[in-house]
Amino acid sequence: MSNIKPTVLIVDDDSVYRFAAVKIIAATEMAGNIIECNDGQEALTFLKKNIDTPENLPDIIFLDINMPVMNGWDFLKVFSVLAHQLPKTIHIYVVTSSIDRTDVDRAKEFGVVTDYIVKPVTKETFSRLLSAVRV
Repeated sequence: MSNIKPTVLIVDDDSVYRFAAVKIIAATEMAGNIIECNDGQEALTFLKKNIDTPENLPDIIFLDINMPVMNGWDFLKVFSVLAHQLPKTIHIYVVTSSIDRTDVDRAKEFGVVTDYIVKPVTKETFSRLLSAVRV
C-alpha cells in the first residue's frame, strides 16, 4: 500500500467554507497538498497549466455547484472532455448545499463525478472520501 497522500483541490467561491474545509481536511492527516480555487474557470486553468506535471494535479476535487464566473455544471462539461487528456484519474465529489433531487440526478449524468455530498461536510466524511482514493 502506498504512503503517498492524495492531493486535494477545493473549488468553491465561499472563502469561509474553503477555510473550514482546508482545516478539517488537514485535521484528518490523510491529505497531502490542498489547493484552493474560487470558481470552475480558475480550477480549469490550474489543471491545464499542470497537465504535463501529474504530481501537481489533484487526486480529488471537491466541487461546489453554485459559483460565479464558471459554475460547477459548466466545469463538469469541460472537465469531461479534458479528463481524457489528463495523465491520471481525478475523483470529483460534488459538494453543495443543494438537496434538490434534480441536482443529484444531474450530477450522476456526468461519468466523471464520483459522488454527490451535501454540506456541511464532517471530518468523518472527508476521512471516508480521502481513504477511498488510492494514489
